[in-house]
Amino acid sequence: MIFSSKLIEDAVQEFAKLPGIGKKTALRMVLQLLKMEKPAVDGFTGALSRMRHEVQFCKVCNNVSDADVCVICANRSRNHSQVCVVENIRDVIAIESTQQFNGLYHVLGGILSPLDGIGPEQLYISSLHDRVRDNGVEELIMALSPTIEGDTTVYYIARQLKDLPVHITTIARGIAFGGELEYADEMTLARSIAKRLPIENYVSVQSKS
Repeated sequence: MIFSSKLIEDAVQEFAKLPGIGKKTALRMVLQLLKMEKPAVDGFTGALSRMRHEVQFCKVCNNVSDADVCVICANRSRNHSQVCVVENIRDVIAIESTQQFNGLYHVLGGILSPLDGIGPEQLYISSLHDRVRDNGVEELIMALSPTIEGDTTVYYIARQLKDLPVHITTIARGIAFGGELEYADEMTLARSIAKRLPIENYVSVQSKS
């Protein structure tokens, strides 16, 4: 791809670094920005810069936040005795979109995957243990993607918390095994949350399959 402007070429190269964006798509984006009024482009780039420099991670649940504590954890109308454990921030957004869950979240930052070098130390599992022990959490809903790695993570966390007085449940299998939580439609995800199972039932079903 040959450019008559080095500035446009540099902009295209930067957009093409985003996942799923090829150079042709990047070029369309850059040319669209070129058509926009300069104040609008300044607002666009300013929002991106502020996002990258100012967004924090909630010190309670590890979700993205504009302050030390995210708006979900700070909301007193939510059920603070119920915590939904998810793999990443996208899963929080997916579950919130269903409007079927009124508890809090705990973002692990991934799932156990020894082949990829991801062990318990790379995840926020110890802080989850501390939340359950210190904050009166009564139920943990394990809303991890139904994959081998996700199931392994569920089992590991359940073992780590076995001596604490907390009820551990998992989302129902409305989501196919091997699927990713973030790609489930809202109705299926909402039903999986509502029809969650005790961890003992989940382990029993998995051992028979």
